[in-house]
Amino acid sequence: MKFPRRAKRDNSINLTPLIDVVFLLLIFFMVTTTFTRETRMLISLPEAEAEAPVTAQTGVELVVSKDGSYAVNGQSLINRDIKTIMAALKDASAGDSEVPLVITADAQSTHQAVITAMDAAGRLGFKTLNIATQQPQEP
Repeated sequence: MKFPRRAKRDNSINLTPLIDVVFLLLIFFMVTTTFTRETRMLISLPEAEAEAPVTAQTGVELVVSKDGSYAVNGQSLINRDIKTIMAALKDASAGDSEVPLVITADAQSTHQAVITAMDAAGRLGFKTLNIATQQPQEP
């Protein structure tokens, strides 16, 4: 008796559905990804010839930009009001006035903007206040 032979099965794996799924996942992740653009203030520090302190403590950083706007620990403030500065400093320091405060002011910022920042720190009772500078550039 003659039995019909079965057709030989192809033992290879069809990759087309797998590639389709990978492309769909790729498109899904590309569409749902949010791109955040961190904005930072560009400042040019004033120059000083003194040496930098050896022990640098981490604390709160208050940045005063050239146009007089403020940022506390990298977060820009909504306005230039002293109450806003005080609230942001209080939040960043968690109410602890023992935390060192570093004021980083642009060399072109107004004297009033820096004094306002120092006044806000003084009203909150900060005891350690540092002003950031940089070494002079060699010509």
